[in-house]
Order: sequence, then structure tokens, then C-alpha cells
Amino acid sequence: MTSDLNEINSPAGQPSSDNDDLDKTQPPLSALRHEIPTELYRQMPQLGRLTQNHPRDNEDGLTFLMRLRASTTPEDAVTFTAFAAKPKMAIWWGYECLRHAASEPSANDRHMMELVATWTTYPDDENRFRTAREALYAPVRSPAVFLGLAVTWSGGSIAPNDPAQVPEHRAPRAINSAVLSCLSGAALNNRPIQLARFIDLAAPLFRSF
Repeated sequence: MTSDLNEINSPAGQPSSDNDDLDKTQPPLSALRHEIPTELYRQMPQLGRLTQNHPRDNEDGLTFLMRLRASTTPEDAVTFTAFAAKPKMAIWWGYECLRHAASEPSANDRHMMELVATWTTYPDDENRFRTAREALYAPVRSPAVFLGLAVTWSGGSIAPNDPAQVPEHRAPRAINSAVLSCLSGAALNNRPIQLARFIDLAAPLFRSF
């Protein structure tokens, strides 16, 4: 795992190339479900019920993110990011937010974070179900456990013996809960600083790379 999303050149598990000619021929990669936020809000109506502010027509993701940051409800920027990014990238962002938090994780949370980190590098069903077993039966729904639930609901079937597909809004809701509950655990005077850091970590996701 890269320590800072501001330094990434490619998503976790996605190879990057140092060949300039190859870079010129490849289309830009995107970490987003939809390039235009209004389309995201149309496709995932659950998001519209969770944020006070909604995007304007033709407003791009980064512009909307910065507008949310400057609004009276800047926490909406967290919710928007959780839904806007593709599950793997959103979970990676959530992991980085929790990792940058000042509080020292418990042994159980540290183990959960290790499971999440493994899945972001090797996002197969084996690692997803391994994380699910730990997260679903965790005695406390800590930020790390919510992030583990996001991995559980990141896509594919609900369980090895259940072919039903996971509803696509469940992972972003769990990521949103992970980051916001992490934020609520910070001292009051430190929350604005923490939130600004989380949004700074989110900003690169809204740029093609």
C-alpha cells in the first residue's frame, strides 16, 4: 500500500509504466464510477438522501468536491467520495484516511486493516470472504470493521453459497460510515484538520491518471 494517495500514479494493484510512448497511447484511467456527479446521483439515489448539497449540471467531480468542502456541511465531501470512486479505490481511500488518523488502533482493528490492505492488493473472492468472516462477526462496529464490511460488499456474490449479487450502494455506505466514525472519534478541535486531510486524500481520485 502506498502511504499517501497524493503520491499515486496508478491504483492499487494496477501496474504503471515508465514508457512515455506507451503512456501516450493508453487512454487515461479513472477511479470514478461516473465522470459527471449528476449521473452518479441519478444512478445511485441513495447518495442524494445522504448529502445536503447536490451537484449542478455539468459540474465535474473535483469542482463539486471542493464546493462541498467549502459548504456548511463539509462532511458531504466524505459521503460523495465514498460513492463516487469505484469500490476498490474508495476502500483504498478509506484505508488511507484511517491510517492517517491520530488514534492508535486496537489489535483487532490492526488485524482488520491488514485484511483490507491485502484485499486492495489481491482483490479476489478468497480475500473478500476472509475479510467478510472477520467483519460480519466483529463484536464492535469500529471504523476498521466498517471498512472490512465495505470489502465484503465490494462486488460479486453475497456469500460463497449465495449467488445473489451485493447491492452496489452497500459498499459506499460502509466506507462512508468508516470514515465519518473515524472523524467523530477525533477531538473536537482536531476534526476540521482531520476532515481537511481526508478530503486532500480524496482529491487525486477525481483526476484521470
